[in-house]
Amino acid sequence: MPVSRASGVDRRLFLTSLLGVTAAAAGLSGCAESSAAAGSEGASTAPLADKVPAGTSLKIASYQNVQQLQFKLAKLPDPPFKVSSWLNIGAGPDVINAFRAKSLDVANNAGIPPIQAHYQGFDAKIVAINITRKPNYLFATKPGSDIRSIADFKGRKLAFSQGQAQGVVLLRALKKAGLAYDDVDLVPLTSNQFLTALQSGQVDIAPLGNTQAPAYLAQYESKGARTITTDVVDLLNLLWAPVSVLNDRAKAAAVAAYIPRWAQGQVWQYEHPDVWNEEFYVKTQNLTLPQARAVTALANKPLFPPSWTEAIAWEQETADLLAEGGFVKKFDVGTLFDHRFEGIAAASVPAEYRK
Repeated sequence: MPVSRASGVDRRLFLTSLLGVTAAAAGLSGCAESSAAAGSEGASTAPLADKVPAGTSLKIASYQNVQQLQFKLAKLPDPPFKVSSWLNIGAGPDVINAFRAKSLDVANNAGIPPIQAHYQGFDAKIVAINITRKPNYLFATKPGSDIRSIADFKGRKLAFSQGQAQGVVLLRALKKAGLAYDDVDLVPLTSNQFLTALQSGQVDIAPLGNTQAPAYLAQYESKGARTITTDVVDLLNLLWAPVSVLNDRAKAAAVAAYIPRWAQGQVWQYEHPDVWNEEFYVKTQNLTLPQARAVTALANKPLFPPSWTEAIAWEQETADLLAEGGFVKKFDVGTLFDHRFEGIAAASVPAEYRK
């Protein structure tokens, strides 16, 4: 159901329904700031162990099995801990639910899921950052649409997932175009529903990942669908973990040992586009080789900052943007970062990949 000209209360109710939070959990939103702050104060500041204790294991998210494929192709050494399970999970709301269920220890997301987790009163911390300089998303129209620019979004139905990167990209694009939230109809969906919503005409516009757009256009461009590109980026690609995991000395050491492999896997992928096109996009995503090459041409060079200053400023802007719309309450995002891990990713890659 579209959310149009919604009040702050309506948007907060929309958040709980979107993320599938139960009625009891919805009650957390009113005290999210206090509970999250209390949890943050209890987060460990103990120095990280120099060695991962024997028998330590982690449950790691690997959407579409990207991490395992990167590590295999790059021939990275086995980590000094056991991966008890790789979870094919990527969407922010799903990751938060898995964190809550203790079925996941560390995940790779954009900047917005940690903000949403805080809003729900769930304590988690960012432990590694990759800076994204080029857009990972563009906007696709439904078939037969007359929309040709962001300005044309006024009065239209827009697919919106406030718990995912696509949501903040949309909000930033609207702000840059001078459109207020009340100028559009935000339709609450999760990103895995976007394509169906476009195909059925439930929405006029949806943000799609660069990897999704070629297949969508191949099917619907002849029917009047098109894409609209912008220079809006979602700056942060990050690793994060529940505070309960990071307070476990053995698991925290394992997370620290995982970060270099995460960074090195991305560097390898960037440096070997031809192999990645064949092994991932063609063999696992069913793209043609020309489509794969088009996607890879848009790929970001991975950049791992030794200092998180820029990342924290960007995360604060994002949280403030959501607060302006009544989607979350305003808070200091500095509490979301575990600085014990700052610099680990940067130290593990060549100088050209350090921001």
